[in-house]
Amino acid sequence: MARFTRVFGIPDLRVKFVRGLRFRLMLSYVVFFSILLVVIGLVFRQTLQFQLESDVQAALEEEWGAAKGYLQIDNQRPEWIADLIDPEDAYIVSRLQHVYLITDQNGYVLMHDDGGIYESIGFDSPAEVRRILNLPTKSEVHVRYTRDGEPFLIKAGMIPDTRRRPYFFAIGRSLADSQRNVRLFTRRYFLFLPVLIALSSVLGWVLAGRAIQPVNSVAQAAQNITGANLSMQIPLRGAGDELDHLIDSFNRMTARLNQSFEQIRRFSTDVSHELRTPLTAIRGQLEVALFTAETPEQYRDAMVNALEDVEQLSSIVRALLLLSQAESGQLALQKAPLDLGSVAMEVVEQFQIPAQEKNLRLSARTVPGSVVPADRVQIERLLSNLLSNAVKYTPAGGSVCVTIGPSESLAFVSLEVEDSGVGIPAENLPHIFDRFYRVRSPETNKISGLGLGLSFVSWIVEAHGGRIEVTSKVGEGTRFRVLLPRDAEPPAPPQPVEAGATLAH
Repeated sequence: MARFTRVFGIPDLRVKFVRGLRFRLMLSYVVFFSILLVVIGLVFRQTLQFQLESDVQAALEEEWGAAKGYLQIDNQRPEWIADLIDPEDAYIVSRLQHVYLITDQNGYVLMHDDGGIYESIGFDSPAEVRRILNLPTKSEVHVRYTRDGEPFLIKAGMIPDTRRRPYFFAIGRSLADSQRNVRLFTRRYFLFLPVLIALSSVLGWVLAGRAIQPVNSVAQAAQNITGANLSMQIPLRGAGDELDHLIDSFNRMTARLNQSFEQIRRFSTDVSHELRTPLTAIRGQLEVALFTAETPEQYRDAMVNALEDVEQLSSIVRALLLLSQAESGQLALQKAPLDLGSVAMEVVEQFQIPAQEKNLRLSARTVPGSVVPADRVQIERLLSNLLSNAVKYTPAGGSVCVTIGPSESLAFVSLEVEDSGVGIPAENLPHIFDRFYRVRSPETNKISGLGLGLSFVSWIVEAHGGRIEVTSKVGEGTRFRVLLPRDAEPPAPPQPVEAGATLAH
């Protein structure tokens, strides 16, 4: 048998069934429902017992009041005064005489019931009689038992004789019927309880199945999504519930994954192209030197060209490595007070030659005192990337302007790079800082690049606790605005002055 279960996997199926979401939901429902039924049963049982005992006590109070009207004690001789010819009086007196006891102040028994029930319960001792007669309320109610264990509710207290002398009087009613009804209810209820639990288990299984059916549908749809069709979306159910929220979140996740995969594919294509170009050039130069060069000058020229291509290849690899270190937190900032105006002037000066080659007007406008705590190397890289893009994507005859100054709140220093280039379509603006993202258009396809520059810019701004804003219009140009926080209280806003208003023509 053990071999059979191992071969056919019966234990595995059992474990899978027990660990299933449907079984656990059903079990939770059944446990909760069972606890609820038990609590309800106990509450009803307690309520029923209290109600029945209250009814017995109310009847006992009525008999106590009636006994005072029918009982008369004169010189230690108790007597029931009633018209025995009247059936109603005879019935009342017979009920009053069912269980009772009359004693004097010292506990001497003067009269009790003929059936001997009170004697079976036990006559009250003299000390008990005196205790009850001395009570402020002159009476008390308590439960006592016969020799056979039958419970009786006894009310005992003082009753005066014709001379106003106190006598002990006790009257009782049986609680057996009340307790029998309580036990009958308890037995029947808890015998029927397993049937209710079994029915609740079936109902819980059905309800759990209906509850997880949409989840199974979503899981089935999710299984059909692969790396080749990440754009596939699971349709919403239209219920507006938590499951629809889950489906929407899942669709958004797949959309982000699809976008990431698309970026990786584009990156792979761009990297392959960018690496292939210098590698092809290096190979070509070396082949030329190997097969056609005849003089030392020809060998030298081939080696110089090959070294230039190797440098381009190294620049690509360094950029990828540097961005990877930055995003993984391995690149630590070395912050120090930095005058952005001075740095901007130096970087702008470095771009004079590329700007002149494209016949661009490159200018800078700074405000003195634009000092922030920053890493000079990273700020120079930020400016270089923004200016490089501006120069590359601005046609001949255009202009590029760098502006440094305080922001409106004076808590930040503003760094702006504005160009009159080709512009960025609105649908591309949310993605331009994504790694490897490049805007695809007839104008930009002719320009080489990996789409890493703005990723560097975004990381540098974030690492300095700043923010970046972009506005652009296709055919008119783009403006990047970087806001970097100051450490100290912002000074009074100085008057702007031109610094190198026109650095190139």
